[in-house]
Amino acid sequence: MPSPVDPVALTADLVRCPSVTPTEGGALVLLEAVLRDAGFTCTRVDRGGVPNLFARWGTRGANRSFGFNGHTDVVPVGDAAAWTQDPFGARIVDGWMYGRGTTDMKSGVAAFVAAAVDFMRDTPPDGAVILTITGDEEGIGADGTVALLDWMAQSGERMTHCLVGEPTCPTEMGEMMKIGRRGSMTAFVTATGVQGHSAYPHRAKNPMSALVRLLSRLEESPLDAGSDHFDSSTLAITTIDCGNPANNVIPARGQATVNIRFNDLHSGASLTQWLQDHAKAVAQDTGVQLDLRIQISGESFLTPPGDFSALIARAVQAETGRVPVASTSGGTSDARFVKDHCPVVEFGLVGKTMHQVDERVEVAQIHQLKAIYTRILQDYFA
Repeated sequence: MPSPVDPVALTADLVRCPSVTPTEGGALVLLEAVLRDAGFTCTRVDRGGVPNLFARWGTRGANRSFGFNGHTDVVPVGDAAAWTQDPFGARIVDGWMYGRGTTDMKSGVAAFVAAAVDFMRDTPPDGAVILTITGDEEGIGADGTVALLDWMAQSGERMTHCLVGEPTCPTEMGEMMKIGRRGSMTAFVTATGVQGHSAYPHRAKNPMSALVRLLSRLEESPLDAGSDHFDSSTLAITTIDCGNPANNVIPARGQATVNIRFNDLHSGASLTQWLQDHAKAVAQDTGVQLDLRIQISGESFLTPPGDFSALIARAVQAETGRVPVASTSGGTSDARFVKDHCPVVEFGLVGKTMHQVDERVEVAQIHQLKAIYTRILQDYFA
């Protein structure tokens, strides 16, 4: 019979693994050892140089298979000299554990691993518990959770519901869960004109003028006013550049980048067409060629409020005294991939310090998160 897993000690061990994406850093090796010792069937599903781990307790293809999803890769440290603690030291100071990944999201992974192991030890479920853990959530994501889901489909493995353990609470433990996410896409615009002397602009075709006109049109065209479960879609100009060192030369080419976060009133395809229509109109007006390269990171999705989200909300309320708000705010997560496999909801701890210098987690919250995840398993299989 496996011993109870201390989620704080496991978080510390994971933080000490320098798993800056997509480097494995020993994190998945550590988790595989813990889970194998507890009786889980484990499979490494590495793809494209990206490390991934699948673990299951119970029968393959069970009628009820509760899944947890998370990642052990972290963003770079940044300026190490600006940290007051070793970024990979996992030192606890005044009740807070410091280190890269303490919040996003090694504590979440440690909490659901500890909950799954202890639940299986105390109350073996009538069904299966599945853990999918990737080393490529902070990176491109093409060979992380996507690879795990592809392998599951080929191997006859399936989750009936999944909880992603990303940090979801803005300031207080238990205040928010995510039942959906906005879509995300980036448009890379290249404007090609005719180079010339700035004193004779009529002899040139200025790509920068065309870019400015296009960007102005995009910003002046609100995408929507929001929907039932989503705020308004947003568009942000993130770069404008032509690499021109001379102040008296109209450049031949300029580039700009636009990022769009969109709700369920749109799709990547519809917004691509919207961008192309605006670019075509400006190109016709200016004579400047405008080429678009579109990168869609994920479509918007929603897990409609229902029994699954209510189960999670009850467990959170029981352990924290707060009823979590069902939100679709924030950026993207790997839930955007899981939603094609099964209903998915996200719940985790407070994310105020994620990706920051001196990233840290309140130790008490790690224990609390394990208790919430344990209660969710108990209620799900009751």
